[in-house]
Amino acid sequence: MAGRLRAPTGRYGGRTAEERKTERRERFLDAGLRMFGEAPGYHGTTVARLSETAGLSTRQFYEEFHSLEDVLAALHLRINDRAEEAALSGLAATEGRPVAERVTAAFRAYAADVTADPRRMRVTFVEIVGVSPRLERQRLTRRARWVAFIRAEADAAVQRGEAAPRDYRVAAAAFIGSVNGLLHDWNAGWVEAGLDEVVEELVGLLLGILRPAGWCPDEH
Repeated sequence: MAGRLRAPTGRYGGRTAEERKTERRERFLDAGLRMFGEAPGYHGTTVARLSETAGLSTRQFYEEFHSLEDVLAALHLRINDRAEEAALSGLAATEGRPVAERVTAAFRAYAADVTADPRRMRVTFVEIVGVSPRLERQRLTRRARWVAFIRAEADAAVQRGEAAPRDYRVAAAAFIGSVNGLLHDWNAGWVEAGLDEVVEELVGLLLGILRPAGWCPDEH
């Protein structure tokens, strides 16, 4: 019968074609996390080795992704999404509480998530950097989202009279840089401290930005 072949849509082995496609994609992403987050790293990985690690073929790889860069991009977004969800959960659990409790809960949840798997740390703080203009835009876009996250909480604290009224754009960007730098160095073993101590230091830094020396809530 003439005509173009269509991708199978029925069930096979109890799963639909879409379910099998999703499973394959997850296997490639899991393999990417292993190879990019451990050895040999992103630059030392090939499509053939990634496919072998996933237990799939290179043909199947190209059915899901155009390049290894697409795998790295997807992992970076997934890791950031998970960390953001954790931080938002921390805020939700402290709704209506003082700003000190809120930022502590948010950063404890964020740090616990992002440091739970050293491979995720390496992907998002090391492997993603400088790969291509496209991934640099993605990395900086996600950083801007974290800056917006901090600014939103800071502005809300200002409205409650818990923080000094000011434009927090630069301060939030500086704080996010500190978060990334300190967590990277801690994960690399260059900072001899427990995670709780690292979080406490970051929270203290943020509270110092929100409530600088000399500012009094009565002046708000």
